Amino acid sequence: MVGQRGHDTVLGTAGSPGAGARPVAAEPGAVRGAAPEPPPARPRRPRPWALRAPRRMASQVLLVQLVIAVGVTALATALFLAPLSDQLDDQATHRALAVAQAMASDEDLAGDLLRAAPVRGNPVQRSAERVRRATGAEYVVVLDRQGVRYSHTDPALIGRRVSTDPSRALAGHEVREIDVGTLGRSARGKTPLRDADGRVIGAVSAGIRYESVRDRLTGAVPQVAGYATGALGVGVLGALAFSRVVYRRTRGLTFSDIAALLDEREAMLHSIREGVLALDGQGRVRLVNDEAQRLLGLGRPRAGGPDGIGRPVATLLGPGRLTSVLTGEVAGTDLLAVRGGRVLVVNRMPTEDGGAVATLRDRTELEALGRELDATRALLDALRAQDHEHANRLHTLLGLLELGLYEEAVDFVTETVGSHRATAEQIAESVGDPLLAALLVGKATVAAERGVALRLAPGSRLLGRLVAPHDLVTVLGNLVDNALEAVGVPGPSAPAGGEDRLVEVGLRARGRTAELTVRDTGAGVPPTQRELVFADGFSTKEAAPGRGGRGLGLALVKRHAQRYGGTVSVAGAEGGGAVFTVVLPEALTAPDGAASDPHEEEGR
Repeated sequence: MVGQRGHDTVLGTAGSPGAGARPVAAEPGAVRGAAPEPPPARPRRPRPWALRAPRRMASQVLLVQLVIAVGVTALATALFLAPLSDQLDDQATHRALAVAQAMASDEDLAGDLLRAAPVRGNPVQRSAERVRRATGAEYVVVLDRQGVRYSHTDPALIGRRVSTDPSRALAGHEVREIDVGTLGRSARGKTPLRDADGRVIGAVSAGIRYESVRDRLTGAVPQVAGYATGALGVGVLGALAFSRVVYRRTRGLTFSDIAALLDEREAMLHSIREGVLALDGQGRVRLVNDEAQRLLGLGRPRAGGPDGIGRPVATLLGPGRLTSVLTGEVAGTDLLAVRGGRVLVVNRMPTEDGGAVATLRDRTELEALGRELDATRALLDALRAQDHEHANRLHTLLGLLELGLYEEAVDFVTETVGSHRATAEQIAESVGDPLLAALLVGKATVAAERGVALRLAPGSRLLGRLVAPHDLVTVLGNLVDNALEAVGVPGPSAPAGGEDRLVEVGLRARGRTAELTVRDTGAGVPPTQRELVFADGFSTKEAAPGRGGRGLGLALVKRHAQRYGGTVSVAGAEGGGAVFTVVLPEALTAPDGAASDPHEEEGR
């Protein structure tokens, strides 16, 4: 019946084989007698018992620690047991030699050996057996110079020659060895036996059963293994605890996940157009991206490295508001600070380890646009006021003409046109740079609209060519704007009459040094605040709606002055108000003969 399988029919079931299996007909066209086709190969399933390498970092660290702990424990145990056998052999041979020496030190032994015959029951045999029983040795043998035994544990061997070579002991040397004799393997000690004159007349050999030494070694193994197991258990517990700490710290990530996160972080930090600066708990820089390096000016000459990593931020940036914001001394959101002429918006977020991450945004262009917008609004207000004033003057002129007062009309037109032209001509004669002159003419128009008189101080002359006109425009524009705002704020020393609301601008050249002074008749600056007014973000006025924080104008003035190696200061003015003085060395090119100031030359 077995031979029929695979010929006419193939027996099988859809379920399990057995009784009642339904026969399945062979496929048509199949060759009779051919072997059935093998079933298609099934995909290999993973074996549940197969070991897989852990993927999580904490599991990998645990596995490595366990392997190291087991390896170190096994190595330490082997290193301890390896010399233990030799140490036990050495101790046993020393013990055997001590027994032999104790026997040989008997004063009567030498005489008994010379007088007695090598037979049972001789005095040497009795002394040797007494020592053997007292010391627990396996045997104590006394022999003469011919190697004949006078004592032995087996009395039948007395009178026979010893089985091992006694020549070294008979030559006067002490011997310690592990050897095989008539009683088997033993630890032996041999010493020469001397008479009263010191001559060697025989030898004493004592042996310790080697099985006792082996028993000691075998007995030490469980104890050592117990210590090793305890140490291994402590190591495993420590590895488990450390693994849990690593798991919590790494949040269950794998090494590949950590590497991918690091790559993504680096790509993100160095691609965003916002500065990112990370500090540790001691205030040292531990991360800074490209934009932060650019905004903070952390180049190689200043930081001593590519980005100043590892250095304290206070040392890296120096004292100032920016350092105070980054270190957390000044708290808040969207704090303003100035760094190298840039206006930065800083936000600081503390981290769990005591450090912080700060973001820096460049607001220099936005602040410049805001100032331009203010200037445009002021100009529009001035134009609107001039439009009204021009309309009033035209109405006045029309009335004079209709009344036939032609001479009065001419005088009115001459006076109106001449006052404005006189101011512009005075500024043009005293200021050689067109940008600076245009700034003062525009500020004079705005001041006139506000009811403030803006004039040049007597003796003001700045005809030299400026090295960087835009810097002086920034400095003088900020000082004049602050002065115009100051005379608009009443104070204890501010005049009440509109005719006394005055802003006076002084411009002088001393060689290549430009000296700018702006005096106002406003409330003045208290002596306690004369240093603080130049700090980033400090202001005595509230921020206007829709605008950012105040306290940047004078800070920028100080930055520009320091860039030129100059100074900026504020003092009280005579009669009330404040006087701001800015000295900018090397702000002028060498003046030529046509542009030189003869008054300054005479004054020097």
